[in-house]
Amino acid sequence: MRHVDAFSAGRLDDVAGLLRETDGWARAVTEAVGELEEERLAGADPSGTVRAEVSGAGRLRTLSIDPRGLRALDHVQLARAVREAIVAAHLAMDERLTEVVQTLTRRPSDTTVPADPLAGHIRDVLRGE
Repeated sequence: MRHVDAFSAGRLDDVAGLLRETDGWARAVTEAVGELEEERLAGADPSGTVRAEVSGAGRLRTLSIDPRGLRALDHVQLARAVREAIVAAHLAMDERLTEVVQTLTRRPSDTTVPADPLAGHIRDVLRGE
């Protein structure tokens, strides 16, 4: 980040270094996203009746329903349980994506890092709200 910091401080003398640095970042992000797409993250509804698995890109891979749990659910409750399981899997994906981004930016997850102003909105979208 040496070149980016210098560039943002107004020292425009090493544009080639800045471009090399950003090119390295682009390669790292592309590689990390490719690896993340191969991952599978799981979530379940609170009762554990429905389990969902999504890819690191958020695509639903599997959905399984425990037949023993179906006895206590009507169609509305089952639909809610399916939604809750998928939301849980998407939230697991969100946590994993946050880990990947923190690793790429080498920022610790403490309070010294400014909060993402879109974090609340993104979480709402992942929850389906």
